[in-house]
Amino acid sequence: MAARAYWQGQIRLALVSIPVEIYSATKSGAAVSFKQIHEPSGQPIHYDKVVTGVGPVDADEIMKGYEVSKGEYVLLEQDEIDAVKLESKKTLELTQFVDASEIDVLYYEKPYFVVPADDLAEEAFIVLREALKRTKKVGLGQLAMRGREYVVSLKPCGRGMVLETLRYADEVHKAQGYFREIPDDKPSEELLELAEALIEKRSADFHPQEFHDRYVDALKDLIERKRKSNGKKIIEDKDTGGKTGSNVVDLMAALKKSMEKSGGSAEKAPAKKAPAKRAPAETAAKTPAKKRA
Repeated sequence: MAARAYWQGQIRLALVSIPVEIYSATKSGAAVSFKQIHEPSGQPIHYDKVVTGVGPVDADEIMKGYEVSKGEYVLLEQDEIDAVKLESKKTLELTQFVDASEIDVLYYEKPYFVVPADDLAEEAFIVLREALKRTKKVGLGQLAMRGREYVVSLKPCGRGMVLETLRYADEVHKAQGYFREIPDDKPSEELLELAEALIEKRSADFHPQEFHDRYVDALKDLIERKRKSNGKKIIEDKDTGGKTGSNVVDLMAALKKSMEKSGGSAEKAPAKKAPAKRAPAETAAKTPAKKRA
């Protein structure tokens, strides 16, 4: 495999150990990066490692220090940190299995591909993968990587498996603090049916390749126009239609207009939901009307 393994070790399930390798499943997307430039000279600004009262220092003079009290540090060398013994540095022990729906989406952090480390590991790897598929469960454990220990989940993905690092409970804000002021009102059935019809009209399969970063495109276009303008300032004042004032919106009219723009009929949309709630005889009686529509 061309990519370099992010982690190598074993997955342990009771007395069964499966040698595996883990690879990052994501990569950085398109981005426009800027450097800080000294305008009078046009030269980039550099950042040096500087000690107060000493000046610039060499990289080999720098150690890691933990502040135990104001101005007092415990200094550690990298090999001392690397030598910290933790079983999860080389072993992912699956200690619990849960339904995937039990894990709130807020806890998921980053995915990794998991593959068997060699041919001998393939049989046990496949057994675990298929067992997770049949039981529709997700394996949980802890794994140490790159200077910290993560809670991780393990689930099937095609012929392989995906490991996802999870956030700890103290890293996730409680939603109640943000949602408390939102009223617990029930919308009118007519508004709800219009919204459902609009969602149904715009429903489609997910194709991630259809989306791209339009902000990056706009920045690249700005950079090109700035280059051609010989430094002339370029400011665009466009009304994007994204105003979020406190004006009272006629929600019914807005939903109907949205349906019309999506190619649907705002007047007929709610009626599509109605037949499913009627008795069979009543539904049959309404069928000719629907065909005429």
